[in-house]
Amino acid sequence: MTIDNFAIDSRVSVGVLAWAVFFPLLAIAQNGHVVARIEFASGSQEFRAEEVAYLSDGLRIKGYLLTPAQEGKHPCIIFNRGGNPQLDSLSRESVVRGHAAMLASAGYMIVASQYRQGGGSEGYDEFGGNDVHDVLNLIPLLEHEPACDASRIGMFGVSRGGMMTYLTLTKTDRIRAAVVLSGLSDLALNLKSRPDDMGKVYQTYIPDYGRRREQALAERSAVRWAEKIDKKTPLLVLQGTADWRVGPAESLEMADALLRSKHPFRFVLFEGGAHGLPEHRIEVDRLLLNWFNDYLRDGKKWPSLEPHGQ
Repeated sequence: MTIDNFAIDSRVSVGVLAWAVFFPLLAIAQNGHVVARIEFASGSQEFRAEEVAYLSDGLRIKGYLLTPAQEGKHPCIIFNRGGNPQLDSLSRESVVRGHAAMLASAGYMIVASQYRQGGGSEGYDEFGGNDVHDVLNLIPLLEHEPACDASRIGMFGVSRGGMMTYLTLTKTDRIRAAVVLSGLSDLALNLKSRPDDMGKVYQTYIPDYGRRREQALAERSAVRWAEKIDKKTPLLVLQGTADWRVGPAESLEMADALLRSKHPFRFVLFEGGAHGLPEHRIEVDRLLLNWFNDYLRDGKKWPSLEPHGQ
């Protein structure tokens, strides 16, 4: 039996198989439950790749799961993509060739959401509204994956995914370490630098944007509420100086806000780096892997943030 070319998970209960009839009730009780999955060729012997569909707020959301080939339980990383339903939805090719594939090859289970409305998912994208639940509901998904060590969950967000990461970290204490790359953190500043492009995005996706514009942007801008981010989650913030999509001023503001709130973080500014830092791919991969190895896999303790030393 299939749903939109997805194979039904053999572990799904009989009740979920009848999802078309009982879907509203099941969705409330089964957030994060995988209702469909199909394996596809990853091009690598180091991890297995699957497309999945899972439940979030009564919606069937699509995404991807990469599982290391090694036996045993693995630390897990939630990958938050950038873009919107019309730009940068994930594909099989992008998942198995990007940073997520590198981390999966290094022994991390990776799960990535398309968010609602993206990549064939149900519902409507709210650009940092209720669609954040689609990220939070990946936590119970991971808890039911046999190869996942759900006591060690990290998060990695790029561009809009940086905003999703910051928002998620105000709503859960389950994330042991996080990385934000070219992350959106001040939506008003981004609108000022790109009024035509971002004005259309905000107007299209943010509910009631025309009526409560200033409040809606502030609610999605981590520079306004950095103190609410869970302080048990060390953050690595990466930014390029030549990024025209998310300008360096946003990340500099965010670094200042994190410093003032005494959040454990490291900030790396790359000279001449464009959006996503493609010119610095090797160094970014090294920083990603070292960060997750230290603070997610190995549980390294963060040093004191209080003034000390001679």
